Amino acid sequence: MSTSTLDHAHDHDHAHDHPHGLSRWLFATNHKDIGTLYLWFSFIMLLSGGVLALMIRTELFKPGLQFFQPEFFNQLTTMHGLVMVFGAIMPAFVGFANWMIPLQVGASDMAFARMNNFSFWLLPPAAILLATSFLVPGGATAAGWTLYAPLSTQMGPGMDMAIFAMHLMGASSIMGSINIIVTILNMRAPGMTLMKMPMFCWTWLITAYLLIAVMPVLAGAITMTLTDRHFGTSFFNAAGGGDPVMYQHIFWFFGHPEVYIMILPAFGIVSQILPAFARKQLFGYASMVYATASIAILSFIVWAHHMFTTGMPVTSQLFFMYATMLIAVPTGVKVFNWIATMWKGSMTFETPMLFAVGFIFVFTIGGFTGLILAVTPIDIQLQDTYYVVAHFHYVLVAGSLFALFAGFYYWSPKWTGHMYNEAMGKTHFWLSLITFNITFFPMHFLGLAGMPRRYADYSAQFTDFNMIATIGAFGFGLSQVFFLFFVILPTIRGGKKAADKPWDGAEGLEWTVPSPAPFHTFETPPQFK
Repeated sequence: MSTSTLDHAHDHDHAHDHPHGLSRWLFATNHKDIGTLYLWFSFIMLLSGGVLALMIRTELFKPGLQFFQPEFFNQLTTMHGLVMVFGAIMPAFVGFANWMIPLQVGASDMAFARMNNFSFWLLPPAAILLATSFLVPGGATAAGWTLYAPLSTQMGPGMDMAIFAMHLMGASSIMGSINIIVTILNMRAPGMTLMKMPMFCWTWLITAYLLIAVMPVLAGAITMTLTDRHFGTSFFNAAGGGDPVMYQHIFWFFGHPEVYIMILPAFGIVSQILPAFARKQLFGYASMVYATASIAILSFIVWAHHMFTTGMPVTSQLFFMYATMLIAVPTGVKVFNWIATMWKGSMTFETPMLFAVGFIFVFTIGGFTGLILAVTPIDIQLQDTYYVVAHFHYVLVAGSLFALFAGFYYWSPKWTGHMYNEAMGKTHFWLSLITFNITFFPMHFLGLAGMPRRYADYSAQFTDFNMIATIGAFGFGLSQVFFLFFVILPTIRGGKKAADKPWDGAEGLEWTVPSPAPFHTFETPPQFK
C-alpha cells in the first residue's frame, strides 16, 4: 500500500484491495466509508419513515375515513415508529460515531474494522424485511412500535418479519457498541486521558454501554413473543397462566434507556458545537460527564412511568414518579452548562450553531412536557393521547434530529472537503424549526382535549388543530427534501473548498483569543500521520 494511500485515508487492511465502485462499499473496513454508509442508510430510512408519517397525517387532515382503513392506518403508525427509531436515528448516530470517534481520540480506525463492516450490512436486510412486511398476508404488524402483547401474539406473518428485523438491528447495535467502547478505551492517543476526551466521545462511550445492557432485553421480549406465537408457550397469554403486563415491564426496561440512547449522542454533538461558535471552552466539562453518566444510570429505574394505567400499586406509582423527576436534575445541569457556555461568548450564528441553539430551545420544551407526564395523576389522564405524541416528537425530532443536522453542518466540511452553502443551510434551519412547531405544538392541545393516538378517525371538535398539524407536517417533509437537493448533494459534488479550520473566525471575524479547535484538541500522533 502506498504511503499516499495511508496518508489519505488511514485505510485498514483490506480496503485497498477493492478500491473502485461497488466493492469499495461492500468490503469497506475504513471507518470513514462505513460512517458514510450509515449516514446514507439512515437518511434513506428518514425519508421512508417520513412518507409513512405523511400518509398518517393525510388521513387525519379531516375527520372520517378518507384514504385508509383503521387496520392499515395502525400498520402505518407501527412501521413509522420502528423505521424512525431503529432505521433513522440510531444508525445516524452510529454513522457519526464511526466518522468522528477515531479522529477525536487519535486512532487510525475503529478497533474491529471487519466487525464494523458486518454491523452495518446487517441493517439493509432488516430494512428490507420491514418494508416487505406490508406485502405479506395481513400486512405489516399493527401492534404499535412497542409490539404489546396480546395484540402482537395475534398478528400475521408481518409480525414475525418485524421481530426478525429487530433481532438483526439489535445485533448490529451490540457489535457497533463493542467497537466504540474498545476504540475509546484502548486506542486513545498518548496523553489523552478520559477526562480530556471531547464530549461526543464521552456521550457515545456511555451510550454504547447502555446499548449492550438493554438490547438483549428487547431480544428476550420479542423472542418470548415469537414462542408465544408459534411454539405454544404462554409467557404473555393470560389463558395459559401468562401475564400480558409482564411484556410491558420487559419492553420498557429496554425502551426507556433506549430513549436516552437516542438523545445522549445528540448532547455530545451540541456540546462540541456550542464552544466552537461561542469561542469559549465548554462550561463545566466534568459536570457534563457526570450528568451524562447519571442520566444513563437513572434511565434504568424509571421504566414503569410508561405503565401508570396498568393498575400498579400506589407505592410503585410514587416511586416511578419521583425517579422520573430525578432525571430532570442532570438534564437541567446540561442545559444550564450549555447556556453558561454561550454566556458572554463571542457568538456567531452559522447553521450548526443555529441548529444547536434551536435544539436547546425545542428539547427543553420536550423535557418539560416529559416532567408533566411524570406526575402520575396527570399521566393517567393524558396517557395515549396526542399530548404524549407531542412530547416525544419534541424530544426525538427536535432533539435527536436537530442535533444530527447540527453535526452534519458542523463536520461536513471535514468529511467532504467542501463548504456547504450557508444561505441554503440557514433556510433549511428556519423551514425545519417553523414547520416542526406548526406540526407538533397543536398536538399538545389535542391531547389536553382528549384526542387518543393511533386512531384513524376523530370527533369533529379536533378538526382545526389536525388540519394545522398536517399542513406543518408536509412543510417539514419538504424541508428535508430541500436539505437533500440544496445542501447535501451540492456539498458532496463540489462547491467552495473548505478551509483547514472552517470555523475559525467564522463570518470573516478575526479573534485575538485562539478559538478551541472544533475537530482535534491535540496533534495527531506521528505513527498515524
